[in-house]
Amino acid sequence: MGATFHHTNIVSHDPERLAAFYVDVFGCVLSGPPRNLQGDWIERGTGLDGAHITGFMLRLPGHGEAGPGLEIFKVEGSDPSVPGKVDRPGLMHVCFVVDDVQETLDRMLAAGGQLQGQIVDTGPIPGVGRADFVYARDPDGNIVELVAWNRADA
Repeated sequence: MGATFHHTNIVSHDPERLAAFYVDVFGCVLSGPPRNLQGDWIERGTGLDGAHITGFMLRLPGHGEAGPGLEIFKVEGSDPSVPGKVDRPGLMHVCFVVDDVQETLDRMLAAGGQLQGQIVDTGPIPGVGRADFVYARDPDGNIVELVAWNRADA
């Protein structure tokens, strides 16, 4: 039985703002109409009584029309949460391969993101390569890794 990865979801209290961030910084593209999900089927599927979910689906860059997506949804009635932590069990971050880590980080910061770590050179990782990378946060505090691979140096 095969499987195909389809999307990752981020819950946001301001999905319009967060979707615009991913469109502006990474070149994601809105896909389909805005979502407005409610009723028995979404309550049963999510296990949330009275579920009302709104937001957007974005197509991730570099994969074409059928590539994986990033959903950015607001769940009505949800409480603000503590931003993700690098050492917390569960999903840690999303990652974008970029041409220039510093330039993309600068765009993230200008668009409301925050620095989490420092840009570092991994040095050669045997069998993998060499890369510059950094962890940063989107405007909602979700961790985003930026990585620029330089396999020629490995």
